[in-house]
Amino acid sequence: MAWTRAALALVAAGAVGVAVVSGGSGVDPRTPAGLPGLPAPFLGNAVVGGGGLTAAIDAYGDVVDLRAPGPAGRALVDNPAGRQAAGSVPAGTGIVPRVSVGGGPARPLWRADSVSQRYLPGTNVLQTTARVGRARVVLTSAAAGRALAEILDVVAPAGVRAAPRIGVDLEGGAGGGCRGARRPGRLILLCSGPAGGDVAREAEALVRRSAGRDRRWLDRARPLGRTAPGWARRMYRRSLLTLRALTDRRTGAVAAGTRDGWAYVWPRDAATATLAFAAAGYPAEARRAARFLGRLDLGAAARFYGDGAPVPGRVAQGDATGWVTVAARAAGIPSPTAGLPWRDRPDYQEGTPGDYLANAIANPAVRGAGIAARFGAAGGLARSSGEPESGLDSAAAWAVRPFPRPVLFSAARRTLIRLAARQTRFGIVPGENWPGIDPWMAPTAWSAWSLAALGDRSQALRLIRDLRRAATPAGELPERVDARTGVPRSTTPLAWPHAFAILALRELWP
Repeated sequence: MAWTRAALALVAAGAVGVAVVSGGSGVDPRTPAGLPGLPAPFLGNAVVGGGGLTAAIDAYGDVVDLRAPGPAGRALVDNPAGRQAAGSVPAGTGIVPRVSVGGGPARPLWRADSVSQRYLPGTNVLQTTARVGRARVVLTSAAAGRALAEILDVVAPAGVRAAPRIGVDLEGGAGGGCRGARRPGRLILLCSGPAGGDVAREAEALVRRSAGRDRRWLDRARPLGRTAPGWARRMYRRSLLTLRALTDRRTGAVAAGTRDGWAYVWPRDAATATLAFAAAGYPAEARRAARFLGRLDLGAAARFYGDGAPVPGRVAQGDATGWVTVAARAAGIPSPTAGLPWRDRPDYQEGTPGDYLANAIANPAVRGAGIAARFGAAGGLARSSGEPESGLDSAAAWAVRPFPRPVLFSAARRTLIRLAARQTRFGIVPGENWPGIDPWMAPTAWSAWSLAALGDRSQALRLIRDLRRAATPAGELPERVDARTGVPRSTTPLAWPHAFAILALRELWP
C-alpha cells in the first residue's frame, strides 16, 4: 500500500476534478467552524472498514484519519489530537469533498446548508448527505481489504451548474496512490486499489463488496430476545459493526478508536470487545482478540501498537491481568498465568498511581470481603482504598459483571443507583469526584449491564436510553458528549462503550 501528498500521478487532476491540497499554510491555522448542533470538522464521527484499511469520517464526510494495514496501524492522515484540541487543524487535512454550485467557489460540506449521515443498513458503508444551495450532495464512503472508495454524487436542478471536487492530503509513501474518475454528476476516488483498470467500476464494486461482507458477517450474530424493541436491535447491530471495523481481521488487535492517541490496544477495552464477541456468537473473533491480548507484555505499558509492541508514555495499569484473564475465559483459551500487582498502579482513569477500587475488583486474588473493608463508604464503594472522601466510583459495577463478587453486589448496586441519580440525559460521569460534568459512555454502559444483571431493569433501561440519546445520528457512541447538547466531545466511535452496550443489551434481552 502506498499514498501520496504530491500531485496524483495516474490521472490529470484537472480532467477528473481531484484537487490535491497542501494541508494549510502552516501559519496559525484554525479549525473551520462546524454547523450548529454538529461537532467541529476533523473530529471523527463514524468509521468505515471491515478490519483492514480503516477510515474515520467526520460529520461532514471528510476522511480525517486513515489506518493501515489495520485499525491500530500506521496513520496515513496527519491530524494530531493535540491540534484538534487546540483548534488548529488546517482546512485541507485528509480527504475533503467540496462542491461548486452556480459557478461559485468549491465549498466543503462544513459550509453546506445542512448535513446528515447514515450507514447503509447492516453495513459500515457510510453516506453523508448535504444541501449546498440548490444542489443535493451524496458522498458514499467504504473500505474493503486494503482500499478506500469515495463516490461523490451531485444533483442540481436544470440550468444550475454543480461541480464536485475532492481534495487529498495523505502521508507519502512509495508507489501507488489515489486515482480519480469523473462521470456525469459523479466524482470517484479510489485509494490503494489495483493499478490500472476502470476506477469507477472498481470503486463501485468495492462499495458492493464491503456492504455484502458486512451483511453476511452481521447475519451470523446471535439475536437479541424476541421482546427487544427495534431501537435496541439497531443499537446492538451498530455496536457489532463498529467492533468489526475496529478489530484487525488478521491479528485480533482491537483499536480503542480510529484517531491519533486512541488507535492503540488497551487491554481492558480489547478484553471487553472479546466478551462482546463471545456473547454475540462470534467465537472466532473472540479467540483472535484474546490470543492477541495473551501475547502482550502487560507489565511493559498501558497500551500497545497493532503489532503488540508497547506504546511509551503510560505505565502498566493495575487491571490488565484481570481483563486479559476474563477475556481468555470467555474465548475458551488458556488464561495467562503471570499476574501484575494491583496496588500503587494507575486505574482506568489513567491518573496517578494508587490503590484503586477498579484494580482491586479486576484482581482475582483480592477477596470481596477485603474490597468491602478497604473501599466501603457511605452510599457504596469509593475509588481509593481507605479514603471514603475520594467519592463513589462507577467501577463498582465490575464487581457484578464481569468480575462477580456476590458479597459486593449490594454495595455495588447502592453505588450505581446513587451515581445514576445524578445522571444527565446522556449518561453518567465515571465517579463522584470526577473533574468534569460531561457524561462518559463506557461507565454509562457498564453500569447498565451490571444493574440489569442485578435485576434492576428499570434503572438499566434508563441508562441504555441515555446511551441512545448520546449516540450520533448514525448510531455511533462517543467517548464522551457535551452534558447540555449531547454533541460528541471526544473520540467517536469508541470500542469500549459499544462492547459494553452489546453486553448490556444481551443481559436485558437474552
